[in-house]
Amino acid sequence: MKLINTIKNILKIEDLRNRLGVTLLFVLIYRLGCFVVLPGINPADLEAMRNFTNSGLMQLLDMFSGGAFSQASIFALGIMPYITASIVIQLMGMVLPSFKKMQQEGESGRMKLNQYTRYLTVAILLVQAPAYLINLQMQVNAAGGHASLSWFMMLYLTLVLTAGAMFIMWLGEKITDKGIGNGISIIILVGIIARFPGAIIQEFVSRLNTAQGGLVMFLVEIIILFAVIAGGVMLVQGTRKVPVQYAKRIVGNKQYGGARQYIPLKVNAANVMPIIFAQALMFIPITLAGFGAHQQDSGILGTISRVFGDMNGIWYNAVYFLMIVAFTYFYTAITVRPNDIAEGLKKNSGFIPGIKPGKKTAEYIDSIMSRITLPGSLFLGIVAILPAFARFFGVNQNFAQFFGGTSLLILVGVVLDTLQQIETHLTMHHYDGLMKSGKIKGRTN
Repeated sequence: MKLINTIKNILKIEDLRNRLGVTLLFVLIYRLGCFVVLPGINPADLEAMRNFTNSGLMQLLDMFSGGAFSQASIFALGIMPYITASIVIQLMGMVLPSFKKMQQEGESGRMKLNQYTRYLTVAILLVQAPAYLINLQMQVNAAGGHASLSWFMMLYLTLVLTAGAMFIMWLGEKITDKGIGNGISIIILVGIIARFPGAIIQEFVSRLNTAQGGLVMFLVEIIILFAVIAGGVMLVQGTRKVPVQYAKRIVGNKQYGGARQYIPLKVNAANVMPIIFAQALMFIPITLAGFGAHQQDSGILGTISRVFGDMNGIWYNAVYFLMIVAFTYFYTAITVRPNDIAEGLKKNSGFIPGIKPGKKTAEYIDSIMSRITLPGSLFLGIVAILPAFARFFGVNQNFAQFFGGTSLLILVGVVLDTLQQIETHLTMHHYDGLMKSGKIKGRTN
């Protein structure tokens, strides 16, 4: 009954109703585009490509693209080139003073950085698209199919793949501006959800057809999956409250301030971004690993293939874990600025009890963030590599991706953020939110 009333309230709010409609429309366009095969490619010859993406990093790339990668779709390269470009631009903000200045210029600086990100995305696509086409041709021909791409067709399809990826980026930006928000994240979420029904059906059939636990083992897996999801929710929503005392101020005949409030510092202030960043960088050697898989020698390509081509390997998971920890600190440093928080408290006559305003307050907040970010980053890294352990215990490759890692945390984080957006619209219009218990972050009552 509560859910029905909430849906009715959503439909009553014209702005929220329109935003949800726009979001669903753009998501539908994206999903339809994932099934449009590249010109000149016979869909019947793509079985080898689907087998090639059944495991390893290629499986993750196919998951992020919603299956478009294995289907040789015009959206095959997905949104990950844009994510990679965003990482590079943000790293430049920490190294180059000119980019750091643009980050501090507000809306105008953000628009300039977005433009540079788009240019860099195009450059990355012009490199990744030919590599994808060469690999596609190799996989199809190795399986007995026929895919002979001339230089003209290579150039033409490179432009098609580049345009397709840029169109996905445009859809994400429009969902952010005109839809419910978090456009790029929703694009990734849709690709992940599209794989879930097939993955759970495969695991169910696999358990029934084998003697490894049968239906009982399948039920145990579902219980563990819900437990991991609950852990992901706790990771995304965990906070540490820092008490703040506001000094009394008298303006005219009225008295302001004097109340004690709290600064909520999140245990995982970076949310799912470290996972996305680390995974995007792990995609860089994918093409080289794909070529190296066909020449198992002691050369560079063979070494890259052995290290990065096995998602269950120790080296892959160790590098992945360390990158997530590093990116958690990196993204937290970008999003949480102790100096800005301390300056804002000082301007509003606020102070942390026992800590001097100004520099000492910034140092105290920075030390608190460092302490709470460490366990948050470690837990984030552990959750990210859980699928490797699931595969070790015989869970299906596709279903194992939902036992943690990129799939789970993106799913939990994006869903909670989207629910928060809807919650905000409902409370602004004096309607009850989605949950009276206030579990969704952003709820004010």
